[in-house]
Amino acid sequence: QVQLVESGGGLVQPGGSLRLSCAASGSVLNIVTMGWYRWAPGTQRELVASIAGGGHTMYGDSAKGRFTISGDDASRTVALQMNSLKPEDTSVYFCRARTQNGSVYWGQGTQVTVSS
Repeated sequence: QVQLVESGGGLVQPGGSLRLSCAASGSVLNIVTMGWYRWAPGTQRELVASIAGGGHTMYGDSAKGRFTISGDDASRTVALQMNSLKPEDTSVYFCRARTQNGSVYWGQGTQVTVSS
């Protein structure tokens, strides 16, 4: 079992920045990828960014050029630096971890609101 705890969401003005963090605990040695997804009412769950062992990263189209994902293998944390935020980035952001056997775990989600 893996437990994920997110932090760092909040309200920010358009053009501003936020940094989300996700800390994993439990069977963390089995984690092969961690990442962020977002899900707003009326929309489909969307990949924001992910990072795998060795630092290989992937970004969703909406995140490219504005968001940066980073990970710390020692502490099993992953961070998402979000810059140049837009109102359409408003969503609940979820941390996700996948283990070697294919199990997927989700955090409880953190709200990001971009509004003036």
